Amino acid sequence: MLEVTPMAAEVINELTSQSAATDDGVGLRFALATDNNSQAALELSLSEPVDGDEVVAAPAGAKVIMEPAAAQYLDDKVLDVREDSEGNPAFAIARQDPTG
Repeated sequence: MLEVTPMAAEVINELTSQSAATDDGVGLRFALATDNNSQAALELSLSEPVDGDEVVAAPAGAKVIMEPAAAQYLDDKVLDVREDSEGNPAFAIARQDPTG
């Protein structure tokens, strides 16, 4: 199952608190999309879960919502946050440490 670091959860909470939605069900949603070259890419959005989505309760109450194909892809991953070249937070996905 996707692991969410405390720092990533903090950024998710900041994003969802800034969204226009007032529903507590809103979270960071991952969907798997393919481009014209059949390359898979993850799309991120703020939304509520829909039927079939997997919801991960992260630290500090943050929610990560994954459509089924994205959940399968992210099953052995860790969601973290790193700073981009301008110092802004950017989500990063890495493999979980198999040694636990």
